[in-house]
Formats: sequence, C-alpha cells, structure tokens
Amino acid sequence: MAWSTRELAELTGTTVNTIRHYHRLGLLPEPERRYNGYKKYGIQDLVRLLRIRRLTDLGVPLARIGADGGPDPEVLRKADEHLAADIERLVKARSDIAAILRDGAPADTPAGFESVASRLSAADSSLIHIYRQLYDEKAMTDLRRMVETADDPVNQEFDTLPADADETTRRDIAERLAPVLVRHLVEYPWLNDPGPHLYKSEQETRQTFLDAVAGLYNAAQLDVVGRAAVLAQEHLRREQT
Repeated sequence: MAWSTRELAELTGTTVNTIRHYHRLGLLPEPERRYNGYKKYGIQDLVRLLRIRRLTDLGVPLARIGADGGPDPEVLRKADEHLAADIERLVKARSDIAAILRDGAPADTPAGFESVASRLSAADSSLIHIYRQLYDEKAMTDLRRMVETADDPVNQEFDTLPADADETTRRDIAERLAPVLVRHLVEYPWLNDPGPHLYKSEQETRQTFLDAVAGLYNAAQLDVVGRAAVLAQEHLRREQT
C-alpha cells in the first residue's frame, strides 16, 4: 500500500504542511517518488508519522524527538511539567471568564476585579493592570478591598475632574480626598512600606508607578492627588505626635 502526501495527512489526522515540516526537520525521511514525480509513502512512513504524532500529543517538543525513537524519561518529565502549567493557566482562564460573565464585566477587566469593574474608571483599570505586574497577590487583594469600599462621592468627582478645573475645585476635592487616603494608609500599612509585596525593585516600582499615573490622569487630577497625599501625611504625623 502506498499513499500520497495528502492521503497520508488525511490518514494520520495531520496536514500536508506538517508533513513537509517534519521532512525539513529530518524527523521524517523523504520517501520514494512515483514515475510522475509525486511522493510515495509506505507503511514505515505511516508508522513513523504516527509515532511522531504520539510524542507531540504527549507534549514532547519536536527538537527532542530523535530519528531513532522516543525521548528519555527526563524529557517526558519536563513535558509533564509544561502540561501541568498549561492546565493551571487554562483553569485560571476559565475561572476568569466565568467571573466576567457572572458580573457582566468588560472582558479586559483586570483579573480579580470583575465584581468591582463598574466602580473603575478607564484610568483606574489601566493602573490596576500595571499594578498586577508590580505587586503580589496579597497587595492586589487589599487593593480590591479599597475599591469595594470606595463609596465616598469624592471618588467619582475625582474621576470626572476636568483638566482645566479651577483652584477652588481642586482644593476642595483634595481636602475631601485626603481622609480617604488616611483611612487606606491606616488600614493597609504596607502602602507606606510596600517592599515585601513587590515583584520588582522599589526603585523600578516607584518609577513605573509615577510614569503610569502621569500618563493616565490629567493635570488637575495629578494636582489633586499630590495635594491630598501631602494632607494625608500631615494628618498621620499629627496623630503620631
């Protein structure tokens, strides 16, 4: 029995391009050719291709498949580790999708924040995406709690503050935002000493944070945040003396 490339692909559940790729890698030897120049695959080619398919189905990289048989057990153990990581990632992805559908959140909502997505401005959501690359899960859990309890009207006023807001408006919002910051600093002391919760160095984290805030919030919002932070720290210092 002899098969063409297309027939062999159909028989083994693969594609013509995949078979050609295996030829280029030297995993599958070039077969004899018919009188008309077309390739003619035999039973040994079929078995070899099926063996390759078996190993790739197990997660063995093509680079670790030799022409003389299967890989050693260590390669299989490594493949198993990669498969376990893939399974963990897929389970997490399914869990995230379930949360997005359950809470009616936008698909690009930061992971873990699906239930509070409606409370996040576009800038807040973007900043949280960046935080996920900087802070550990404990810090992100605390951040979600901050969002969950962010029921002070000043938060909404800050989110909608226009860049050309006047001095009186800025000062008023900063003064009312400061107690919110104080509460967060008291309830989550690590905000003043985030080192143990960082994935990156403190210097890199700080610079990334400053760049992110500067790029995501307008001039009036940045001014208000700066004023509120100063007022919050002054309040804390008074409480400590």
